Amino acid sequence: MISASGYAFPMLPPSLASAPRVYAGVRFDVHRVELPGSDGRSHARDVVVHPGSVLIIPVLDARDPCRVVLIRNFRFSAGETLWELPAGTIEPAGEEPMRCAEREIVEETGYRAGRMTYLMTFHVCPGVSTERMHMFLAEDLTQVGQDLDASETITPAVVTLDEALAMIRGGEIKDGKTMAGLLYYDMWRRR
Repeated sequence: MISASGYAFPMLPPSLASAPRVYAGVRFDVHRVELPGSDGRSHARDVVVHPGSVLIIPVLDARDPCRVVLIRNFRFSAGETLWELPAGTIEPAGEEPMRCAEREIVEETGYRAGRMTYLMTFHVCPGVSTERMHMFLAEDLTQVGQDLDASETITPAVVTLDEALAMIRGGEIKDGKTMAGLLYYDMWRRR
C-alpha cells in the first residue's frame, strides 16, 4: 500500500510502486513514471494515484415510470452546476466501497438506502489515473435529510429514468460517470 495524506491506496503496478511522488495532495498524489519509448528513449508521465470512488444509482421507485434521484452539484473545476448521480471518494484509510456508498447517498441526496447492490467496477480515466469507481444500486430509500460537507452545494431532484435518458441525449447531463451509470442501469433493468 502507498499512503499519502491519510489515505491508503490499493496495490499498484510495479511501475508505479517505485515511482517518485512529485505531489502529495489532499485526495490524491501524483507520481512520475519513466516509460521506455519506441525511439529508445525514456519518457516521463505523471500518474494520479487515487484511493478510488463510488457511484450510486438511487432508485426511488423501480416500477414504471422508474424514478431515480439525481443531484445538481456545483463543480468548481468545471465552473458550472452539473446534473449527476451521487458519488464520492473512498476517504478514510481502509474504508470499504459499500460503506462509502452508504455514507455518500445520505450526504448528497438525503436518502438512506434499505438495500445497496454492487453492480460493477470500472476505471475512470486509465490514461492518467489509478482511480477505480465502484457502482452501486440503492433501493428502498427513506428520506433522512442531507448531511453535506461545508464546501458542497448540492440539490437533489427526482426524475424518471426516461427523463434522465432524454437529458443525456439532449446534452443536459454532461458528466461521464452519470451517463455511464444511467445507461448501465437502463440496460441492467431490462435484462
